[in-house]
Amino acid sequence: MEVINTSGRRKKAIARIYLQKGKGNIIVNKTDYKKYFANEVLQYKIQQPFELTDTIGKYDIKAHLDGGGTAGQAEAIRLAISKALVEIDEENRPKLKSHGLLTRDPRMVERKKPGQKKARKKFQFSKR
Repeated sequence: MEVINTSGRRKKAIARIYLQKGKGNIIVNKTDYKKYFANEVLQYKIQQPFELTDTIGKYDIKAHLDGGGTAGQAEAIRLAISKALVEIDEENRPKLKSHGLLTRDPRMVERKKPGQKKARKKFQFSKR
């Protein structure tokens, strides 16, 4: 098995991952993912596809992240890992799909409109 390359996106975050057989090392932007994502919830989100498919410790991952915040980046990596695991073995698809890990979350920040304070908030109206 050679290297599998997939990408995942969430909000403004883009994750490009390279997955290959290994011992379970996950490197994010040239640092260990536990240092990069200090929050345990975000670490769990990255491990979730491996736990559902019983492949913990079987693959090494190198990930490059751009944009967004830490939560969006973690979910982008989760989507990319899920896509890669389906590419390796098609039998992983029902498990991952039932937990919603193969769905790209389309929710983005709404743009600010001119003549308004924010996307929906208006400037205070003054009658006099």
